[in-house]
Amino acid sequence: MENDDEATINLIQELNRGTLVLSVLLCTDEPGYGYSLASRLNEQGIQIEQNTLYPLLRRLEKQGLLESRWDTTESRPRRYYSASEKGKAVRARLLEEWKGLDTALRGLEQHKGGSE
Repeated sequence: MENDDEATINLIQELNRGTLVLSVLLCTDEPGYGYSLASRLNEQGIQIEQNTLYPLLRRLEKQGLLESRWDTTESRPRRYYSASEKGKAVRARLLEEWKGLDTALRGLEQHKGGSE
């Protein structure tokens, strides 16, 4: 928001960075190349810069969570990424953890009125 101070902006950025791995794993059931993945994430309200996405994709591939293949049939070669079996298992675990945190935070939010 435009009224947020620098500390708040930094905390929001940290929170967003913490969700990027799960976000990428959620949108790689179907193979996608970098720009299409960034567009898909942005359409869902998850802002990611190209200079953040591509290193993340390479890191997730190195960790065995993503697989990639080059498509050279078009005039411009593109590297397509998709979740590996390990990536799908990690995604399921991260999503389970996220849902638990969401439930806990909603519970805390509902009870905050009684402790103020």
